[in-house]
Amino acid sequence: MNAQETLQKIHQVGIIPVIRAASAEEAFLAVEAMEEGGIHAVEITMTVPGAIGVIRKVCQVLGKRTLVGAGTVTSSAQAEECFEAGAEFLVSPGISIAVLRAAHAKGKLAIPGALTPTEVMIALDEGAPAIKIFPCGSVGGAKHIKALRGPFPNVALIPTGGVNAGNAAEFFAAGAFAIGAGSELVDAAALRAGQKNQVAAAARELVSIVQATRTK
Repeated sequence: MNAQETLQKIHQVGIIPVIRAASAEEAFLAVEAMEEGGIHAVEITMTVPGAIGVIRKVCQVLGKRTLVGAGTVTSSAQAEECFEAGAEFLVSPGISIAVLRAAHAKGKLAIPGALTPTEVMIALDEGAPAIKIFPCGSVGGAKHIKALRGPFPNVALIPTGGVNAGNAAEFFAAGAFAIGAGSELVDAAALRAGQKNQVAAAARELVSIVQATRTK
């Protein structure tokens, strides 16, 4: 899958669950819960113990149904490892030109993180087709996305940080291309307790909100 095809899939799904977990087992459980809840895309962060192994396993077991990406990718070496494991896209907390170029060389998608107009411009100059706005919740949430859409009306903005079922509709109304949802979607305590159904229910709720918002 090339970068444009991956971006289209992300837009279609509308949600990128950010998988942070205390173990590889919990991370895989979270991915299964997302799929059961109807979210067929995941971002497995490099902060998960054995993250590369998790990415590889998820790609092998669920890759035909779920779009698998890697998150918190901060170096070209990590980028290469993630792609080798089967990741279709990379997400970074900030702008790493090395990561963007590593992805471009393979025709794959890399989504850099940005917060300010200046950072958005830098990411655009490096050819980023989509930009993660992080941490969005701490700087105004949906209002920040709406403000950025003024000078950047055609940029695919993906707010992450503080995004949940209670405000997802506001982010799409403000012009979000898709949303990134972390701990408020993927409950760490529920994962530790093995309560996959609870996590799947949260995914299902968010999917219904996103679908309802987009059809208005």
